[in-house]
Amino acid sequence: QWKLVESGGGVVQPGGSLRLSCAASGFTLGGFVVGWFRQAPGKEREGISCIMTNDGTILYANSVKGRFTISFDSANDTVSLQMNSLKPDDTGVYSCAAATYGFLDPDLYPYWGHGTQVTVSS
Repeated sequence: QWKLVESGGGVVQPGGSLRLSCAASGFTLGGFVVGWFRQAPGKEREGISCIMTNDGTILYANSVKGRFTISFDSANDTVSLQMNSLKPDDTGVYSCAAATYGFLDPDLYPYWGHGTQVTVSS
């Protein structure tokens, strides 16, 4: 069974940092597009970043550009999301997802993790 597992969520003050990780079970992330998505209470799921593990192409949503960094560790087969300068608006459930093709559109991703909560609050 193919599964994705996120880790690294938590509570942080505005301006702080968190690092999320995404690992796969039953398959390898290498060769897939891996995206990070978030859903805030009462809002639709938003694509915030993705990486094409084959060639390293990276996309960011404008809302996180310059603050978040996505990376693929081929040795450990994990995709990480380093989040700096966090704001209260970054609060939400963060999920990673994998697809053979996709950008920041969640509808293009068939494989999902359960998500990890990120709360930015003073």
